[in-house]
Amino acid sequence: MSARAAERIESLIEPAVTALGYELVGVEYAPLGHGGVLRVYIDKPGGVTLDDCARVSHQVSGVLDVEDPIHSHYDLEVSSPGIERPLFRVEHYTRFAGERVRIRTFAPIAGQRNFTGVLRGVSGDEVVLSEDEREVRVPFSNIAKAHLAPELKGKQ
Repeated sequence: MSARAAERIESLIEPAVTALGYELVGVEYAPLGHGGVLRVYIDKPGGVTLDDCARVSHQVSGVLDVEDPIHSHYDLEVSSPGIERPLFRVEHYTRFAGERVRIRTFAPIAGQRNFTGVLRGVSGDEVVLSEDEREVRVPFSNIAKAHLAPELKGKQ
């Protein structure tokens, strides 16, 4: 799914999601065989329950049935963003400055497409992160996928 198609779906469903009291974190579409999976990530203070996902799924399904933005068969999944929260919007990169992130780019930057480091924030149209004590600047237009990458401590 192109970024433009994802933005269209977000604009269609965001009013329904926010009317129910949730934040629309973002959407992803994964093509599979003769159809695909449309993932809708939602959040709210205190976290998201299975009942929350069911409520949003019911509302979003109705909107998508009427608007029909995806012309092939797909399954709708509504979920919490989880601890490895995906980052979709500029605001997400600002909000989670100081956190550890993973970013995969469409095109290499200095021969590299995968970056893991501490998110420093946003500068103009670039995401800035520190990776192995060097600053990396990634243009938003080159981000294929990004998510938080917390370091989980094992039990001692």
